[in-house]
Amino acid sequence: MNRETLGTLLAVAGAFLYGLEPVVIKANPSNPVSFATFSAFFASLILWPLILAGPGWKEIAEKPRHLKKAVLMGFFGTSMAYLSYSYGARLSTAINASLITRSEVLFSFLLSWLFLRERITRRLISYAAIILTGLTLVITQGKAVEPHLGDVLLLLVPLFWQSSHVIAKRLPYSPYTIAALRNTFGFLLLLPPALLTGMEFSKLALAEGAIIALGQVIWYRSIKLINLSKATAIITPAPAVAIALGILLGESFTAYHAAGFLLITLGTLGAAGVKSEIKT
Repeated sequence: MNRETLGTLLAVAGAFLYGLEPVVIKANPSNPVSFATFSAFFASLILWPLILAGPGWKEIAEKPRHLKKAVLMGFFGTSMAYLSYSYGARLSTAINASLITRSEVLFSFLLSWLFLRERITRRLISYAAIILTGLTLVITQGKAVEPHLGDVLLLLVPLFWQSSHVIAKRLPYSPYTIAALRNTFGFLLLLPPALLTGMEFSKLALAEGAIIALGQVIWYRSIKLINLSKATAIITPAPAVAIALGILLGESFTAYHAAGFLLITLGTLGAAGVKSEIKT
């Protein structure tokens, strides 16, 4: 199996895995900042034994100068993203939060083009637009989206995510090491605000930690093999997985769901077929 095919399959797997997160997070009864802190902590606990048992620790020992970049990755991708999402969602609506954070694919195109010299083709942009249109239909159900003050914070979330991904793409570590470092530094940076706002433990943080650990390993492996912009386009439909789970649990299935899933499927299949290229 070549790099392009393997990277694409991993991104698709990541989309399904990350689609489980909203279900877990929605059921969380504890302080959101505390939940994020415990989730990052448990993800680290899962990943570090794998690194210590393999060659991962040698990567860090041989290339310690890159740890500064790993701190930034944890700062943007875990601590800042979680804080912006937690407080932004409280000031906005669930519909707005879902829509705005899915603008990640647009930030990916911009940052990948600026910092990674990835070539963003018209085909990829077209497929991303189809995916976003499908998500809009599924989430809004044809209703107008009312803007809120928290939308500004929510708009920062995908920017923080993609900033961390750009850093991760350049780190000379394995996916396991990158994921472990991101969650370790993210946990340490989240701990102070969690202590200030009240530490509350939820068993769901264990499930979230497992999803984060496996999901990030798959994700970082994927973006090592294919363009970050393409991988992001493929995982854009992740929220639809959570919606599909809701339908299986008895929630209503509307014409907007049908049209949205059709567009999401077509856009994802199209984006998966676009070859990763670098600007010349």
